[in-house]
Amino acid sequence: AADWYSDLMLGNFFMVTCPFLFELDTVTYFALLRDRHSFEAVAAIRDTTQLLVDVFRQGEDRYVHPLKVDGRHSPTMYLPHLRRDGNFSPVTESAFLAEVLAGTAGRRVDTAARGLDMWDRTVLAARKALDEVGRGLAPPEEAGRIFRRLLRMLVSRDDRVIALAEKWLDLSDLLAIRKRMLGTGLVGGKTVGMLLSRAILAKSDPAWAERLETHDSFFVGSDVFYTYLVRNGCWKARRTQREAGGYLEGASEARERILAGGFPPFVREQFIAMLEYFGQSPIIVRSSSFLEDGFGNAFTGKYDSVFCPNQGTPEDRLAAFLDAVRMVYASTMSEEALLYRAHRGLLDRDEQMAVLVQRVSGAVHGHLFYPQVAGVGLSYNPYAWSEGIDPGAGVVRLVFGLGTRAVDRSDDDYTRIVALNDPSRRPDAGGEARLDHAQRRVDVIDLAKNEMASLHIDEVVRVSPSLPVETFAVRRDRLLGRSGESAGPASWVLTFDRLLSDTPLVPRMREMLATLQAAYAYPVDVEFTANLLSDGRWRIDPVQCRPLQIKEGGVHVPPPAGLKAEDVVLSTTGPVIGQSSLATVGRLVVVDPDAYAALPVAGRYEVARAIGRLVHLPAEPPPVTMLVGPGRWGTSTPSLGVPVSFGEISAVSVICEVVAMGAGVVPDVSLGSHFFNDLVEANMLYLALFPGREGHLFSCDPLRSVPNRLPELLPDDGGLAGVIRVTDFPLPDGRSLFVNADSPRQKAICYLTPG
Repeated sequence: AADWYSDLMLGNFFMVTCPFLFELDTVTYFALLRDRHSFEAVAAIRDTTQLLVDVFRQGEDRYVHPLKVDGRHSPTMYLPHLRRDGNFSPVTESAFLAEVLAGTAGRRVDTAARGLDMWDRTVLAARKALDEVGRGLAPPEEAGRIFRRLLRMLVSRDDRVIALAEKWLDLSDLLAIRKRMLGTGLVGGKTVGMLLSRAILAKSDPAWAERLETHDSFFVGSDVFYTYLVRNGCWKARRTQREAGGYLEGASEARERILAGGFPPFVREQFIAMLEYFGQSPIIVRSSSFLEDGFGNAFTGKYDSVFCPNQGTPEDRLAAFLDAVRMVYASTMSEEALLYRAHRGLLDRDEQMAVLVQRVSGAVHGHLFYPQVAGVGLSYNPYAWSEGIDPGAGVVRLVFGLGTRAVDRSDDDYTRIVALNDPSRRPDAGGEARLDHAQRRVDVIDLAKNEMASLHIDEVVRVSPSLPVETFAVRRDRLLGRSGESAGPASWVLTFDRLLSDTPLVPRMREMLATLQAAYAYPVDVEFTANLLSDGRWRIDPVQCRPLQIKEGGVHVPPPAGLKAEDVVLSTTGPVIGQSSLATVGRLVVVDPDAYAALPVAGRYEVARAIGRLVHLPAEPPPVTMLVGPGRWGTSTPSLGVPVSFGEISAVSVICEVVAMGAGVVPDVSLGSHFFNDLVEANMLYLALFPGREGHLFSCDPLRSVPNRLPELLPDDGGLAGVIRVTDFPLPDGRSLFVNADSPRQKAICYLTPG
């Protein structure tokens, strides 16, 4: 308990270990010091063990009092037994019994008399040390010693995170965390990132105290997660998922069990108290695991976060909240999360799940609730689409309404990409092109229906009379230069022009990202909201901050002189995202746009699964693989692209999205989205191709004479050979395929060369 800091985990340990030892037909003894552990821990042990005895002294006499004996009974078994001369004799006289037990009555029924949890004793010692140091009664070193212990209790066991926390947090910060904590354990990576970012900003410049929206989040400690698994029979599946040979076995059953599980009464009571505090304010229940948002592994989008509109009766709101926590817990055993952990070599790492409960930033507008602005800010811009853009100034991906559209790749919509050193310069052509590349739908919370909703911007504006809409949008007729003309049903276009030019948002975001990057000594990725208050002040809420796993720069090598046009397979003038590089392609996988478009929906999913199998075929060494396909890779809408999961294409080196799906669908750069972060973590090169646009070309003509390897590699998927073409290099005639990317100049070319 001293090493784990937690009586709750002590009880969990016993509940797991005791039945296992029983199955092995062993006899094992554990000793507990009286009045040193919480009621919950002792109750868990009592409920699990086969034998529980209380050993105590009365004067010079020692007594052994059986409290639980499984499967046996006698008239005197549950009486205190006096030990004398090596023998045990039951005490049966009532007068003697009352005298012997009188001193133990209080601690048996008074939970407060059973002693404080190891966790609470440490926190009380920290409060005492802080008070005594402040009054000059104890040296500062005493507070420092307890501070370091509390860091490992509450914040992290990761040395890089601890070094950052030691610099920017103090003992009072840690005690403030404890005050808002439910259960015990660590608060997890997402919570640590949020708290650190706020501390860094506030301590770097006191002016940030007036710029930041105050947070009043709660933290469900990681011990509650383990307790939930143990008490709902999920522990064996939990162990299995850490074994490389069978980490997916039983995961589905474990998820179902987690989703149907129950919470211990003492946990439910704390949840109820928290919900009473929030009242009917919308909240979001966010994953905050040990490994999440750390240096090296972001886990973006791998674990669930769940919005709770938080409307209805207290019973309804509690039921919805419990379901949300269950969903977060169950996501630890999702196939996507397990595949990610396997791919990153993390299966053997202890991954515990804490939960961050945040008040949703925003305000009520009619029957809707939403923030005015949300987005993702990157301190380093990997997509410098113009030579005037400074990658080091950072970039922001902006949306109106809830930030779900900023972090999730919306298949049928767009966001505003803002280079912070030149916010008016758009990636698109400007003018009327702004209509095609504007955000159309807004994610909101519908308070009347107690659910999330996605509405057209015009619907949101109609029910938001107090919204300063012209800060974010312009009327369509004015944008087209037809002022006075009837705007029609879709009258507003989200451009964010006045927001970027007439408010302090851009300089504030640039300062925020630069300050956090300097503190982390590493590029950062920040999720945020921003709102214009009724008194004219702006408030920014950094809801998440994590290291951005990006590799800057790279080396550009010019294409060979005298390259023949017939040897060019692909060329693009952007978007190009990733390091400048020259690489030899070992396998080219092309999804034919026309053949794919002719498939029914089920057939398109078959294509996605076949590509997943193809990418993960065993090979030594694995080939450098390039994927070329129509529309958006990773879409959830097969009519807009190939619906692969990132886990299915995680081993790919280059992906290219070709505008060939019709209906005006174009590739979406998706900076800051979960999909984008997966690309960055995998050091994957991203290309977009617009056939017919100057500088863009895609032609398989140089490869027509080469046999398609799909039927050979995947015989069961040979029927898809008309849709998926697989070409391995070098070709039989010795020619090799190179991909050459120049990211700063937004150019890439893929070409054949002689052996």
